[in-house]
Amino acid sequence: MTELVLGPLLRHVDERTATVWVETDRPCEVEVLGATARTFTVHGHHYALVEIDGLEPGSQTPYQVRLDGEVVWPEPGDDRFPPSVIRTPDGGERLRLAFGSCRRSPDPRGVHGPDALTAYAHRLADGGEPPTALLLIGDQVYADELGEEIVEFIHRRRGPDSEPRGELADFAEYAHLYRLAWRTDPAVRWLLSTVPTYMIFDDHDVRDDWNTSHAWREQMRSLPWWRRRIVGGLGSYWIYQHLGNLSPAERAADPLYAQVRDAGDRDAADLVDAFAERADLRPDGTRWSYRRDLGATRLIVADSRCARLLTPERRAMLHDADMAWLGEQCRGDRDHLLIVSSLPYLLPRPIHHAENWNEAVSGGAWGRLGARFGERLRQAADLEHWAAFADSFRTVAAEVTAVARGERGAAPASVAFLSGDVHYSYLARVTAPDTAAPISQVVCSPLRNPLTGAFRWANAVACTPGTAWMFRGLAALAGVPRPPLRWRLTRGPWFDNMIATIEIDGRRAQVRWEAAVTEGRLEERSVAALSR
Repeated sequence: MTELVLGPLLRHVDERTATVWVETDRPCEVEVLGATARTFTVHGHHYALVEIDGLEPGSQTPYQVRLDGEVVWPEPGDDRFPPSVIRTPDGGERLRLAFGSCRRSPDPRGVHGPDALTAYAHRLADGGEPPTALLLIGDQVYADELGEEIVEFIHRRRGPDSEPRGELADFAEYAHLYRLAWRTDPAVRWLLSTVPTYMIFDDHDVRDDWNTSHAWREQMRSLPWWRRRIVGGLGSYWIYQHLGNLSPAERAADPLYAQVRDAGDRDAADLVDAFAERADLRPDGTRWSYRRDLGATRLIVADSRCARLLTPERRAMLHDADMAWLGEQCRGDRDHLLIVSSLPYLLPRPIHHAENWNEAVSGGAWGRLGARFGERLRQAADLEHWAAFADSFRTVAAEVTAVARGERGAAPASVAFLSGDVHYSYLARVTAPDTAAPISQVVCSPLRNPLTGAFRWANAVACTPGTAWMFRGLAALAGVPRPPLRWRLTRGPWFDNMIATIEIDGRRAQVRWEAAVTEGRLEERSVAALSR
């Protein structure tokens, strides 16, 4: 009998269509609610995305998964959780978007604390109000900080002394890590089967500090194992995360997806590997960013990792094509504009100024010795957020303030950046320039991987009022102009494992943070308005 290896994952859902993603143990036909798809094969693994059409807006439809006609989901005899349901939006004014980032899983020894995603799943299973969608905004897997289970798999497969040590090597190891992350916990597996989920990568999905700088890229390319690693990382990301972000029409327009499906049961590894290598070498040829219009709310999910421009002559968080695309999406005539970036756009101001200074010094503002020191510090301290790409920061500031002033259609009621990465949570508000729509930065991180030690202490200090001036002075000495925005932290920081929810009702919007007290319980930390 054909078996379900991973999934089902409920991915893109709109008012009439839904996509269910699965991995199986052999080629087969997958059926969900009468819709079918044949699996495609990559590196000996078998996948299908089943596209269901003809759903009613605002409906709730329980579903089963059949492989070659046999029901494999729900698993026979497993009644621990309610039936998996596809809920379609009704196009109304209410919207709930849960989000978080940075989840170490599995964690059999509990060293990373209770899992906020597990606690959230148990709440929903007990009758809690489900979100419209779940946004996983970075570090869905940790390819360079491995748990015991994946280490054992690697040792059985290639031995403990093979390179890279303590890290993933290729597609097969990524596939196993995704399986551990999304199947080990039955509550999370059920959650992903019944809540539409959208994703974007961050550095640990590939490797810590991924694309920090031109020097970092040159260092990694010199390693004999790096090509196989980056090809495996981006190829598996395309299958496990990216394809499900797309609407049926967008997938139909994807030439690689058409090619792997046309390959039938033949292994399409060469096609996916070639695509992944091109995506790494020529980031302007692949767009991982995407947009969803959810009723009167626009959600923009920006790739702030692979889309970077890193040359000796120029640095940019987004290459020119992706930056132009982002500008095109930033429009008014919507109730709310939400911009997802795995990396916070607005950091605590001392850190922002420190990264401004570091970019300038690494670029030669204090000479060659200063540049070498700056690069070492940049990689050691993870100084590679939007603040470390000052020109890109200023470009995005101009885009969002134009929308918030009402210069690109009627101003929305709120503009908010949603981010993770930093392993603590907070709310920052733009205080200048004044705009018709308030501009906020909402951070929720981690789902499970709390910050500890010196980094936690340093970030707590950086969030203390009155500490920004000395770092701004340092940046000024390196010739860095003042940023075009002023902002301040108004809530947080919180260093718990957390999940946040954006709650929208017409022109009103607020954010709610909840901390995982146990694997089965969340506790509210704060609620804050995003609109006036």
